[in-house]
Amino acid sequence: MPACFAVPWRFKTLPMAVLFVVGIVLLLTRRDIRLSYRVAWSVAAVCALRLLYDIGNFLGHRLDWITLDLPAQTLLFLAVAAVFALPLRERVIAIGFSLTTLLLGVTCMVQRYAQAVDRPAGLNGGDWAAIEFAMFLLVLVLLSMLQALRAGTNRGDRWLHIVAVLIGLYGAVLTQSRGPLLAFAPIYLGLMLWYAMRTHLWRRMLVLFAVTVIAMLAVTATLHREMINRLADVPQEIATYGPDDTSGAVRERLEMWHTAWQAFLEHPLAGIGLDQFGVYVRAQAAVGNASPAIARYVHPHSEYFESLAAGGLPALLALLLFLGVPLGFFARHVNHSQEPVAASAVAGLMVIGMYALCAFSDNVFYRAMPQSLYLFLVLGLAVSIGRQLHHTSPR
Repeated sequence: MPACFAVPWRFKTLPMAVLFVVGIVLLLTRRDIRLSYRVAWSVAAVCALRLLYDIGNFLGHRLDWITLDLPAQTLLFLAVAAVFALPLRERVIAIGFSLTTLLLGVTCMVQRYAQAVDRPAGLNGGDWAAIEFAMFLLVLVLLSMLQALRAGTNRGDRWLHIVAVLIGLYGAVLTQSRGPLLAFAPIYLGLMLWYAMRTHLWRRMLVLFAVTVIAMLAVTATLHREMINRLADVPQEIATYGPDDTSGAVRERLEMWHTAWQAFLEHPLAGIGLDQFGVYVRAQAAVGNASPAIARYVHPHSEYFESLAAGGLPALLALLLFLGVPLGFFARHVNHSQEPVAASAVAGLMVIGMYALCAFSDNVFYRAMPQSLYLFLVLGLAVSIGRQLHHTSPR
């Protein structure tokens, strides 16, 4: 499924439709599946709550039907999660995820070195998708690293996961996406700390973390100085941002955030409507209240500012619950005595952590690829934990 999310629609419609039908049948016919959902009810509930809020925003602002296209996919993944309540072959899934990481990492290399693409963006989108693709790829890198660390992974599989991590990381560096790479560092460190505390192998953890960091710095500093230059530009652009200088990636973000905050102050409870930021920005630029440099953007490059502008405080609350409730659910199980439960919880925490951090500097839910991965993994892992707890709890 992660591979399906990263390709055009014509390749993913059938497998997603099959899983949806299977999920509906399982929910209607299997009591044990419904019991797994009961354990994960809070995660499913906040996903449904955010969908209901989006429907309310759509109705309140009388928007076009296409506005609900992306939010409506929540229903798809609420059903698909039922498949995670089956006794799946975990090893096969782990290998499939790492092969996907390899595929996408190699795709970045081909796009950069064979096609001369400055910022590889994967198989589904142009330059505009580079940041979301980097985040998508780094989530898969984290999941591959988790599998490489697990004690039950055999040697051959472990090497596959390690190679996937290396190729995936290199591909992510090629995208030159600062936000996802900066967000990756603390999440990766958190994974290493969990592994060390779980196994008491502190020396191995320090070696793994040091090797990863040194390798990334070496690649970034020697082969691809573009990333160094982009990071070095950040403080200079922040310091020089002003009404007379709004050009550049960082300055444009600051200007968009300023404009989104202005929209929020004007409409603190109802917002301006889903996907209406572009319309608002063009109107403000036309009357001189926003820089023409950002008139081409349709979203403010921050999921938090997007929520404030689109729906005011209620929308921000819905977003925080959408991230925070699953985060709390997984955090409760991260030190579970059963390793499979703990591993699923850590995977969920890493996914949410990446999205929550990347959401500060980019929109992470307004395109199908990253939203599909989030809903698929978060709902699926929660239901999977529900199944494991249900089948091991005393009766």
